Amino acid sequence: MTATDPAAPWLLDTAALDRRLAVGDAPLPAFREALADADAALAAAYDAGCPVAELVAGRAGVVDALLQRLWARHLPDGPALVAVGGYGRGELHPGSDIDILILIPEGMEPPREALEAFLTLLWDVGLEVGQSVRTVAECAQEARADITVATNLMEARLLAGDGALLEAMRAATGPDRIWGGRAFFEAKWEEQIARHRKYFDAAYNLEPNIKEGPGGLRDIQMVGWVAKRHFGADSLAALVDHGFLTAAEHAELVTGQHFLWRVRFGLHLLAGRREDRLLFDHQRTLAERFGYRDDDRRLAVEHFMKAYYRAITELSRLNELLLQLFQEEILLAHDPAEPFALNDRFQARRGFLEVRDPGLFERRPCALLELFLVMARNPRLQGVRANTIRLIRRHLHLIGSEFRSDPEARRLFLDFLRQPRGVTHELRRMHRHGVLGAYLPAFGAIVGQMQHDLYHVYTVDEHTLFVVRNLRRLTVPEFAHEHPLASALMGEVERPELLYIAALFHDIAKGRGGDHSELGAADAATFCRDHGLAEADTALVAWLVENHLLFSMTAQRQDISDPEVVHAFTARMGDRRHLDYLYLLTVADIRATSPTVWNSWKDALLAELYHAARDALARGPGQRLAAGEVADAHQAEARRLLRDHAIDPEALQALWDSLDGEYFRRHSPDELVWHAHAVLTAPADEMPLIRFRQQTQRGGTELFIHAPADGTIFVRTASVLEQLGLNVADARIFTTSDGRALNSFTVLEEDGEPIHSGERLTEIGEALEAALSDPAPPPVDQRRPSRRQRHFPVATRVHFHEDPAHRRTVLQVESADRPGLLAVLGEELQAAGVRIASAKIATFGERAEDVFFVTDAAGRPLRDPDRREALAEAIRAALEREVETS
Repeated sequence: MTATDPAAPWLLDTAALDRRLAVGDAPLPAFREALADADAALAAAYDAGCPVAELVAGRAGVVDALLQRLWARHLPDGPALVAVGGYGRGELHPGSDIDILILIPEGMEPPREALEAFLTLLWDVGLEVGQSVRTVAECAQEARADITVATNLMEARLLAGDGALLEAMRAATGPDRIWGGRAFFEAKWEEQIARHRKYFDAAYNLEPNIKEGPGGLRDIQMVGWVAKRHFGADSLAALVDHGFLTAAEHAELVTGQHFLWRVRFGLHLLAGRREDRLLFDHQRTLAERFGYRDDDRRLAVEHFMKAYYRAITELSRLNELLLQLFQEEILLAHDPAEPFALNDRFQARRGFLEVRDPGLFERRPCALLELFLVMARNPRLQGVRANTIRLIRRHLHLIGSEFRSDPEARRLFLDFLRQPRGVTHELRRMHRHGVLGAYLPAFGAIVGQMQHDLYHVYTVDEHTLFVVRNLRRLTVPEFAHEHPLASALMGEVERPELLYIAALFHDIAKGRGGDHSELGAADAATFCRDHGLAEADTALVAWLVENHLLFSMTAQRQDISDPEVVHAFTARMGDRRHLDYLYLLTVADIRATSPTVWNSWKDALLAELYHAARDALARGPGQRLAAGEVADAHQAEARRLLRDHAIDPEALQALWDSLDGEYFRRHSPDELVWHAHAVLTAPADEMPLIRFRQQTQRGGTELFIHAPADGTIFVRTASVLEQLGLNVADARIFTTSDGRALNSFTVLEEDGEPIHSGERLTEIGEALEAALSDPAPPPVDQRRPSRRQRHFPVATRVHFHEDPAHRRTVLQVESADRPGLLAVLGEELQAAGVRIASAKIATFGERAEDVFFVTDAAGRPLRDPDRREALAEAIRAALEREVETS
């Protein structure tokens, strides 16, 4: 069946429909029932494994038959009914829009009543219609102004009416009149670049868009549009006849298209509407429908998504190959084609790299790596010629154990990583064409490997390449303002390629089982020794891989104002070189997890820990600071700074005498000055006292509260902040000896940014004042967990650790992140008579890891095992209730 044939009988019995209409049955229920029956048959055929090309064309045929009959009842003469866009191609999925053009003869008054009746009936039947009513001249005018209109009209197909109108429209909008082949290609190419940029040039997102994302259906359509506009090719198969595709490549293109069609068709069935995002809501169900099952290593959904990612990788390669061919044929047809030798093996032709001899890779397999080194050394090259891309793919099988053991191959790979420019771009090209995965088989195993959490929004391979990109970005002066500290340190690193190797291996063992850091470190050490790196460099790379989480975990989960924490962390570093390299890898790694995960708070935390560790290393192992020394130093510096403020020295001393040394250790001199000035200059009756600082050294907005300590302040504050959509990153809770609370919170907006609006601060301040002044229970957060969070259940775990140096207990709660979580935890601690000294709040995608430093009401650690277990059970029960009610 083709798209212009009548609908297949198994989908739509047109004879039975015509008989119903002939005997006078009401048309609306007849057409509606016919469409519903056809859609049910398509769904059943999909589940039965019917080829998706038949389903896509079948639904177009059904819609053809219905529209033709409805048209005949309302507009038998005059205008022409034309299918355009995807419908014009004869491709319809269950939720696809049905784009139609109603062509009106010049000078004819549009039959408005008949058109309205026709279009209304289409919607009433259940068809999602996008329509336009134009004359041929209007079509030409709109197409000239908008390439999207021109593209839609290129795929016009007559459904009913005067075919001469369609031919006239085609002539008026053809490439000899508007949007010639060159202009059309340039515009569509720019359109694709912009579309890819919207998705950060990454096809491997956690919830990819299968139509618009890189490697998606739109990339295939783009190839078809250019082929049709410039070459007059009516199908992708015609590109084989034109010599632009081999038969094997065309088969790969069709296979990939059909795979994406099957995914999209299933998405529309599951969603009951048009849906092009492969959401978590549907991934598991589709994995089951595709026949995937859980095994010991991976979930069924991970198998399914890996197949998806690999399919779009192949489609991206074919898209690149064809666009390069089109570029040569369309844009560079008149440029001199004489090659320019780059070395004995490679040459440039029309700005593209090619081999000088088609037998090069067979004769000298190492040239498969040298090609990317040549590209990196010649930044003016626009890409690799399609004939050479084909040779790369044809000779990938040569990259085996013998190739990987070749000293020349190893030298070339290291030389490539040491290049001053082009590494990121060419590493991606190396990955796209399968060379990177062939040369590093462990990397090949993580290609398309889904990270089934909300913290990492990319596959393991894509995340890894982003880490390398972030490290390279630190070497570019134009971007130094983004991370001044990291950029400055990167300029001091003597062997940056060691960082790139560590980046390539830091997650390479994910999905194998076991500790991926330890397994990856072993792989990295083997790689370094095989490639002739010095033993000290090998040890550094392996250490970086094994400890790549240490910096971020210490900064986000521990009290880094504690000299003991800094000492233990510094001992793990050993020297300044390890500290610098690990800091740089950590910054690049966190920034590569998601476009939104990095924020000023994380930046400040990492920098604070880095500076503390650097100072400790400078002092030497025998010069450890004690907590009391830190507190005294902070207090002395704050006293010096306060000399410029109109503060009564006796009042200041009385305030500070009411606080213990922990308060001074946990706050910077700048914060001590701010607190003292706020408390001692405010009117005596301003209680609670609420103050904000929008720009702070800690990277977020700082909230300071001075109020009578009644045990409920933390819960009330957390409840208000969470109700207002704010994220609490840090909390420090202190009570004076005369019963006043001095509490500090670092807060961020939901996008990870500090609060910039004065109106927003006023709103927060008023809500806090009302809540802290009201004896009624704090409000309950009514927000529900996000759609994404509901698909990643996280078991609640409660851990207790001793902190004898500060006579307190460390309580760590791991649970699913959700609105109001911090307030719920605060309520349980309050109910158990537990005092919060401070808290560090960390969220990793769907998982929250909150750390509380707590004591009992008398200020002692929680040592009783029974009390600990009762508290843990109360927390687990409270969070389970929250899940049930949401």
